[in-house]
Amino acid sequence: MRAWAVGKPGPIQDAPLRRVERDRPEPGPGELLVRVLACGVCRTDLHVAEGDLPVHLPDVTPGHEIVGEVVATGPGCLRKPGDRVGVAWLRGTCGACRFCRRGAENLCPASVYTGWDAHGGYAEYTLAVDAFAYPLPAGLDDVTAAPLLCAGIIGYRALRRAELPPGGRLGLWGFGGSAHLAAQIALAEGAEVYVLTRGRAARELALELGAAWAGDSYEAPPRPLDSAIVFAPAGELVPAALRRLDRGGTLAIAGIHVTDIPMLDYERHLFQERQVRSVTANTRADGEEFLRLASRLPVKVTTHRYALDNADRALEDLAAGAFTGAAVLVP
Repeated sequence: MRAWAVGKPGPIQDAPLRRVERDRPEPGPGELLVRVLACGVCRTDLHVAEGDLPVHLPDVTPGHEIVGEVVATGPGCLRKPGDRVGVAWLRGTCGACRFCRRGAENLCPASVYTGWDAHGGYAEYTLAVDAFAYPLPAGLDDVTAAPLLCAGIIGYRALRRAELPPGGRLGLWGFGGSAHLAAQIALAEGAEVYVLTRGRAARELALELGAAWAGDSYEAPPRPLDSAIVFAPAGELVPAALRRLDRGGTLAIAGIHVTDIPMLDYERHLFQERQVRSVTANTRADGEEFLRLASRLPVKVTTHRYALDNADRALEDLAAGAFTGAAVLVP
């Protein structure tokens, strides 16, 4: 089967991603063999390819926003061939540690991830864990559904971590695949959304989707913010976002990798009960709740299709900020 592998991680312009031929895998106990119908291109894939995230599996195939059809199952699976499933970043947890027992499986020390610890969806076929695959609403087509499986779910968790009060003002730093989905959930729930991002096209998309205001990353929104989310992997935006929070405001940082955060000044950035919270993966409950919301609203997903053979180009374009919304690979 056709697949892509991260050979030697490094800058995307040095072509760390290479095309390979692999045997079609066989599912083991509790595993599904999934024919990939669409796979979203996530910034985390870029972090894996460039080495920002340390190598967990040599020559790993990236991709964790997978929509696919089950073609075979291992022993102990509930799903059957022909089922359409979504395969996301969180691939498995121990189920027994104190974090798993209290419903915080995203913090499990033994957690493993699609496209990092196991081969992902930049391929014609992949293996998934039956217990961690999502049923997908029938109203969502394959390409639309793919970005929801990480960009959507992580954006949703970040929104909840930001503790936005009812009718509150939300600031979003960066407006790519994840932010443009989180914004729509916030707007549907009655929030005022303010977008701060460097790209003109992204600012235009934000206004089209209903944002109250859109400006550059270091501009001041017209009103103080109750909550904020930094989606861009740029640590220097953290103090910039904290300065825009009103008293009691909460900032959530949505990235798995962020560059160094400059020194914070207590008086300017944190006093008056402002707080900073990180976002680590998601629970299955987050995913299930978000997918129900996304199909009911419905959210508008801005996508750009790339052939599977052009996965390297899709990552290069993502790194360059060449598109708004989300890229999706279609085999």
